[in-house]
Amino acid sequence: MRFSLATFNVENLDSTPDSGERDAALRPLLEQLDADVLCLQEVNAQGRHAGQESRRLAALDRLLAGSRFAGYARIVTLNDAGTDLRDVHNLVILSRFPVLRHEQIRHRHVPPPAWQVLTALPPMAEPTRLQWDRPLLLATLELGLSRPLHVLNLHLRAPLPVAIAGRKLGPFAWSDTRAFAEGCCLAEFKRAAQALEARLAVDALFDADPAALIAVAGDYNAGSLEAPTVLIACDAIDTGNPALAGRALRPVEARLPAAKRFTVRHGGEALMLDHLLVSNALAAGLTAAEVLNEGLADELLDYLFGRRSARGHHAPVVARFDLAAG
Repeated sequence: MRFSLATFNVENLDSTPDSGERDAALRPLLEQLDADVLCLQEVNAQGRHAGQESRRLAALDRLLAGSRFAGYARIVTLNDAGTDLRDVHNLVILSRFPVLRHEQIRHRHVPPPAWQVLTALPPMAEPTRLQWDRPLLLATLELGLSRPLHVLNLHLRAPLPVAIAGRKLGPFAWSDTRAFAEGCCLAEFKRAAQALEARLAVDALFDADPAALIAVAGDYNAGSLEAPTVLIACDAIDTGNPALAGRALRPVEARLPAAKRFTVRHGGEALMLDHLLVSNALAAGLTAAEVLNEGLADELLDYLFGRRSARGHHAPVVARFDLAAG
């Protein structure tokens, strides 16, 4: 049984004046992925502003029109009430395989932690609850094998400091170093804590089936050695317990030469921020991995010089598998 799984942050895919240029840049990348299951991040919704009763993914429909993905099953995140699409940064899973079940996860395994903000102006009398920016999206897919494939799509918070009341001078300007430092601390905490929720969701799957086929795909906003990636992977070297090796997740990028292991260029550095981590049972069938990062522009330099990249600043990651039936 051969199939491929990919992840791609399409960076605020929307209906804008430059949509035609963006589509023209993104379509070849999608076709090159040749994926049977595709996890997307940052898919914006449209429609309500045009008098529609509910939002729709018109920009995504336009991008996928005429492609293999247009006929795939589609799973999308909803707002917290479950009544409509989110306006921005929806997660999407596209699957050639039938969907057995799906769910979005937000504060199911990790309740919103309380934090007493230290530097707000005026001071805050009560602690605030730190909530995740986006849910996780979990789908269980029928492969026609003895067990299904579980795909968890995520987009963890970027390490941009959380706003502190009364301490911002502008989008990226702060009035106080202490508040800036606290904002950075809260961003790191939210990123790692939602990664913990992803790991607990993975462990629930392992509880039900120790040999489960699991993939955790998406924009981790973290490198391979940073806390979110490490705690989702739970490598036996890190846990220090060989008995837990069966619950570890393996990065497919380990198959690549070091020079190819990057999905973002930032200030001259090549960073691997988008990952595909897979269970041992799935890794056993891994035949190839690829990051389509040729020609990837530097996101920081583009921002500083006011440039725009039609393809965006994230490279997609694809892994190919061959699993024996039964």
